[in-house]
Amino acid sequence: MKRRILGHGVGGALIATGLWGLARESDVDLVGWAVWFGGAVLAHDAVLVPCVLLVGAATTRLPRSYRRLVQGALMVGGTVTLVALPFVLGLGRRADNPSILPLPYGRNLLIVLAAVLALAACIALCQGIRGRRSHGDR
Repeated sequence: MKRRILGHGVGGALIATGLWGLARESDVDLVGWAVWFGGAVLAHDAVLVPCVLLVGAATTRLPRSYRRLVQGALMVGGTVTLVALPFVLGLGRRADNPSILPLPYGRNLLIVLAAVLALAACIALCQGIRGRRSHGDR
């Protein structure tokens, strides 16, 4: 109980320090910062949490040995997609400045998702081989 109170006190002090620093800076747009922070909270609570719950519900019928692997791969892929989506959609791109967002972000996102899928498949394959070997040794 004392550790929890200490943790809350330290966390509260850090938050207060951050807010004090924001309030003291004259060049910080507090309204813009609050909108950004609120958007991050909204993205977490309205997008990420429901997706995690849906992935958990959708994978309940998988064998227990593969369930966490599939859930992890789906959550990594979903989180990477959520972060990359503004780049893929070209938000902020301007025709008069081609150096803003110059890369093929859609293709690069597909490459990253393919790598996540390949890694998950390799881990699943290794788990299957290890499982067969342990059952064969009995």
